[in-house]
Amino acid sequence: MRPSIMVIAAAVLPACLIVSAPAAEGPVKIGVLNDQNSVYSVDGGLETVVAVRMAVEDAGPVLGHQVEVVAADHQNKPDIGLAIARQWYDVDGVDAIADVPNSAIGFGIQNLSTDKKKVALFIGAMSADITGPKCSPYAVQWATDTWSISHTLADAIMARGGRDWFFIAADYTFGKSLVRETSEEVVAKGGRVLGAVYAPLGANDFSSFVLQAQTSRAQVIALANSSADTVNTLKQAIEFGVDREKQTFTAYVLFISHIKSMTLAVAHGLLLVNPFYWDLNDETRQFSKRFMERVGHPPDWDPVMNYSAVRHYLKAVQAVGTKDPDKVLAKMREMPVNDFATKNGHLRADGRLERDLYLVEVKKPEESTGPWDLYKVVATIPAAKAFRPIDQGGCPLVNNH
Repeated sequence: MRPSIMVIAAAVLPACLIVSAPAAEGPVKIGVLNDQNSVYSVDGGLETVVAVRMAVEDAGPVLGHQVEVVAADHQNKPDIGLAIARQWYDVDGVDAIADVPNSAIGFGIQNLSTDKKKVALFIGAMSADITGPKCSPYAVQWATDTWSISHTLADAIMARGGRDWFFIAADYTFGKSLVRETSEEVVAKGGRVLGAVYAPLGANDFSSFVLQAQTSRAQVIALANSSADTVNTLKQAIEFGVDREKQTFTAYVLFISHIKSMTLAVAHGLLLVNPFYWDLNDETRQFSKRFMERVGHPPDWDPVMNYSAVRHYLKAVQAVGTKDPDKVLAKMREMPVNDFATKNGHLRADGRLERDLYLVEVKKPEESTGPWDLYKVVATIPAAKAFRPIDQGGCPLVNNH
């Protein structure tokens, strides 16, 4: 078969012309990696995929192409999560991985993204070590972290008289970080830590852990786990007869669907530290209306922070005109973060997004005026106070900066 005229022409072109022609970059591809069927799937999981797709829609074409989104369930197993990420980076051409609840999986993704020079947009991976000693030039942490939640909650609860603490915690990095960092703040402010117990992720029976917390006589029982584990712990504690007048509960990560499932009668009075609440202002309500049309209820902070991180990433890609991760991340750090959920946010050299946080309290049943009117905002924590100072995290990127 005779070669085509085009092939012949290409074959005789000067080599210098062939080399100097810039290779067109393909479409930006984002992978959402999270728990879609288990303990961390409520108000995250598939709903976070919806939010990322909304960010992509709002961005429109980037570098002349529609942005592509893929998603997968890591099943809370580090080996599965890392295998998916490796496939995405090496074979499927994914440029950035978003979310990754479960810090143990997050650390693996962080190492891989550094090796591959790919971008990791962490929202669900909340260990403060991600922007501390394990920090990477290719990873960012967009929502809360264990340091910010621990210190803010400890300060707020101790101001209300809760000085003696006992922890029921998740038995992996996230829970252990919460216990360590909260304990440091409690002791520093003159409080006492009376003990801590660690339960497996996704456990069904928390009764033995609740009994130890009850017999400790601690004023504060801190539920240093998350999502469905927190719900089950609190429900069993109430069934077990813990006197809430003498022992109060605090929770670190709960979403609005968890509050609804427990009911305000059970959950009222809980304090939470959140980067977003759907009913804050007209802008948050406007986005939440769009989200509700697709999902059926307002978004909580995990989907929204994924939207925000992906949207900012795509703005940076478009601004620098390339997917090159070093240039994109430099632009992300240069540009302020301004969207409906974040005002005047700043991405630091260690990968930590500095932004205001909110201390919210779950309403009593009689205080609620609607099916999703669940929180009252107790305080706004300014960005400069909300997160660990950049020079105290041990991030080598800062020390060498």
